[in-house]
Amino acid sequence: MYPTRIVCLTEETTEALYLMGEQDRIVGVSGYTVRPPQARKEKPKVSAFTSAKIDKILALEPDLVLGFSDMQADIAAELIRAGVQVHVFNQRSIEEIYAMIRMLGSMIGCIDKAQALIHQWQQTLDSIDAQVAQYKVKPKVYFEEWYEPLITGIGWVSELIERAGGEECFPEKAGESLGKNRIIENPDDVIERQPDIILGSWCGRKFRPEKVAARAGWDAIPAVKNQQIFEIKSADILQPGPAALTDGVRQIADIISRWHQQQL
Repeated sequence: MYPTRIVCLTEETTEALYLMGEQDRIVGVSGYTVRPPQARKEKPKVSAFTSAKIDKILALEPDLVLGFSDMQADIAAELIRAGVQVHVFNQRSIEEIYAMIRMLGSMIGCIDKAQALIHQWQQTLDSIDAQVAQYKVKPKVYFEEWYEPLITGIGWVSELIERAGGEECFPEKAGESLGKNRIIENPDDVIERQPDIILGSWCGRKFRPEKVAARAGWDAIPAVKNQQIFEIKSADILQPGPAALTDGVRQIADIISRWHQQQL
């Protein structure tokens, strides 16, 4: 028997289930859920990211709870001790996002629907690849996930920058899953790398381009000089799931395309 009462502790599994047309299985979601908009209106909110209302989750009598990463290990452990079936995903790359979707599809008996989603996303990336193939140069792109301290982008974000035609400014940090390992200790390191484009997504806070531009010495950065500083909302890029592979990558591709047009 496949699960029919699912609690999603993060947004990407919620969005994926809606895209598969399997939203009726969802009985609880994260309070941070914004995609799709109707999920926030229709479903009980039972968790933050690192905390959850365990009693409320148990009252929903879920037959499966879906989480993400070590950040939710304590929530998972408490639910497991209460006798709940829990699966925690840990996808950190494009291929791992595909694998997560396949596994989710298998878990609910909808592998064909899952594979159809993956095919759509692959087509999106293929169309971007065709566009990128026409570029003769790659702009250097600095992605900022947080501002105090400076934290640069995680693996799937870096991959999507490269797929969209950019050159990742801090490739040596992109493979680190933990934010503390992606900290840029010295802001002068960003100046030294001379990004042409700065993208910001401050993990749930509004990105402020003017604050970035006002940092000491950053007026020497091409992206600042040429006003190439842009926000990509957290919900569109920092969730390792459908959003990043659709709206997120398209926004990056559009920004890079406009940068190329300005070089002509």
